Amino acid sequence: MSTFLQILVGGLLQGGVFAMIALGFSLVYRVTGVVNLSQGAFCVLGAMIMSFMQSTLGLPLPVALASAAGATVLVTTALGAFTILPAISKLPHTSTLMLTAGLLLFLEGVVLVIWGSQPYAMPPFSGEAPLVVAGLRIPSQGPWILAACLLIIAGLWYLLQRTHTGRALRACAENDTAARLVGINVPRMMLLSIALAALIGAITGALIAPIASIQFDTASFYTTFGFIAVAIGGFGSLVGAVVGGLVLGVVTQLAAGYLSEIFSTTLALVLLLGILILRPAGMFSIGRPQRADVRQDNHVHRSLVRFDGRASITIAVVLLCALAIAPALPLPPGTVESLAITLIVFIAVLGLDVLMGFTGQVSLGQSGFMAIGGYVAAILAVTYDVPPILGIVIALLVSSMIALLLALVTMKLRSHYLALATLAFSLLVDSLAVGLVETTGGPSGLVGIPSLEIAAFAFDTPLSRYYLVLCIVVALVLVLAGGMRSAFGRALMSVRADQGAAAALGMPVGRLKAIAMVTSAALGSLAGSLYAFHFQFLSPEMVSTARSFQLIAMLVMGGEATLIGGLLGTAVLTLLPAMFQPLATYRLLAEGALLVLAFRYLPEGIYGRLVIALERRIARPRSQRAPESAEVRA
Repeated sequence: MSTFLQILVGGLLQGGVFAMIALGFSLVYRVTGVVNLSQGAFCVLGAMIMSFMQSTLGLPLPVALASAAGATVLVTTALGAFTILPAISKLPHTSTLMLTAGLLLFLEGVVLVIWGSQPYAMPPFSGEAPLVVAGLRIPSQGPWILAACLLIIAGLWYLLQRTHTGRALRACAENDTAARLVGINVPRMMLLSIALAALIGAITGALIAPIASIQFDTASFYTTFGFIAVAIGGFGSLVGAVVGGLVLGVVTQLAAGYLSEIFSTTLALVLLLGILILRPAGMFSIGRPQRADVRQDNHVHRSLVRFDGRASITIAVVLLCALAIAPALPLPPGTVESLAITLIVFIAVLGLDVLMGFTGQVSLGQSGFMAIGGYVAAILAVTYDVPPILGIVIALLVSSMIALLLALVTMKLRSHYLALATLAFSLLVDSLAVGLVETTGGPSGLVGIPSLEIAAFAFDTPLSRYYLVLCIVVALVLVLAGGMRSAFGRALMSVRADQGAAAALGMPVGRLKAIAMVTSAALGSLAGSLYAFHFQFLSPEMVSTARSFQLIAMLVMGGEATLIGGLLGTAVLTLLPAMFQPLATYRLLAEGALLVLAFRYLPEGIYGRLVIALERRIARPRSQRAPESAEVRA
């Protein structure tokens, strides 16, 4: 019994942390309708600034905490005004969600550049000695965490229920149009909700730094578990955020204490998937039908260019021809190897384009299918001596069946709910890849993977691997281009444009979404298998959930629903860091910044912008010839 109570105490402390992060999520969503994936970065930024204030400037604890919170609020408010507020009125929910993911990457990159990759920890606020209450050992930081959680809850309740500003925030949450009509400055209230979420995040980060080492990528962990907590409790519900955080903390600690760490994460993710399936809106959800409907109907989807237009085909042919002759050019050493990696990653991006670009379904789980494809094919080759090509085929079948099951389970989920489900799937694959040490090699990775062989030919040189992958890419682009020009492709694009209207016209929306997910998963699996055989090594880090965000950044930067556009985005984010190694530290920052800027200022992507420019150039001579022909007729 004492063991159970000790674990329960740890679960409540961890749940308090998750609850505070979930409160930030819930507050922003309730007022703006945005799921802010950068919430975890507020925690890390606040903790790092406070560490600097204490260790470098020598400021006392209260001053350091207040300064860190103030600096975090200023930085995030400025970023919110520049990115999130303009996106709310111009972008659909899915694009705004991905924009906040770009903010998460950007802030992680800022922390990496300023503080480096080493973990930071601060001394506990009231000494190292734990408190002993009725035989239970409570970390000295525990009372601070619980007290802060209670104060934040009480403060939010008082703000929302007893103040004029709180009533304005609640009015925006209920109906922003009506709030504008009665004279409320809705953008200011939205920005205030982001500032309050940043304040909560900074305080949370400062409180957990003494008991958990903080580094740049810790932001993704806290974002993920805060996201899970608010999904369990219900988006928009402050009570649900607290309950969801506490439930998540207790469940993970009980699973870790009685089973193992791997089952801790697995059980939390299974719990999340169960709630998403049975009650997608969470246990304590607050409906926002009017705001959601108005915003969804008024949003214009991202500007797309025709992938099969004359200009698009011309640019695609030029790009592929350039890739075909690239090895014959005087390129720096290692460039062919980097180009081969670029093409392999592009296959996964191509699958993501089918699902996100043409069908409009947000997926944060593409890296999970890369991991399944890579590990299944590699394990079959290493452990059971299965020929690589047969292993790749088996991996494709396994990934497709899992994708079909995932599609059936998540059939009714849309927007951030679907994104959350696919994120949970990707994290589940991550935890299994790390935890199944005897099968996957665990964190150290799987070694001894043979080179790819087809019949008697071994692709064991950079040049042979490059041309193999290039041929696969060309074949896939041609097949998908034909498919997207067919009635099936037009049906997929109608689902993206308006899912409700497509269903009303009798289209099998569920079946179309399932086919798109299976196709995307198959391409992700193929990319993962080629990845494993190319490097002859595979580790969880190579196909982690962070890779999903990178794939989305590559797709958005290159151009959605263009098929070949993702190649440009992949090349930018793969080749540039390889060519400029001294700038590798800035890669994460650049990925985040480019993703945000692409959503804000380049909705059609690099490829789309090139297509538009070429179309204008082609059309210009015709308009110039028109007056001349008129004079001749006269």
